[in-house]
Amino acid sequence: MGGMTNISPQDGRALRTAFGQFATGVTIITAQTQNGDPIGITANSFASVSLDPPLLMWSPAKSAGRHDVFTQATHFAVHVMQHDQQNICADFVREGNAFEAYGWHANAHGVPLLDKVLARFECRRYGLTDAGDHTLILGEVQNCAIQNGAPLVFSAGQYGSFTPN
Repeated sequence: MGGMTNISPQDGRALRTAFGQFATGVTIITAQTQNGDPIGITANSFASVSLDPPLLMWSPAKSAGRHDVFTQATHFAVHVMQHDQQNICADFVREGNAFEAYGWHANAHGVPLLDKVLARFECRRYGLTDAGDHTLILGEVQNCAIQNGAPLVFSAGQYGSFTPN
């Protein structure tokens, strides 16, 4: 029977591997740049925070080239991705303007909204918190939409799907 292996929290690679043991859903966060262009990024650092008021959070890395666009945006949207949407997630990991191949429209604040996702949360920025090498972005949910389907899951550096018991 295998046992736990202790790792140092200062060993970034080992810590990332340990964090990767926690399966998460996959989201694409979208916003509008200051010059009006749509931008997106794939993120699994997403969580619900509060029902009253309705708040959520996500956290882009400060080293990400799109970090400043998202921390400056007053409005953004979080899209919970379906089990068969690995390609769109991979596209938004590589580049922020991968919208052309996918159905989307802009909301009243100019935020791009992807059409075929499991859930979508349209948010107003509620607050920013410095968090080491990331920034926590809190959003107040102003609109949301859902549909039935299976979520895309990410664990140990790989995409997968959820199979209920």
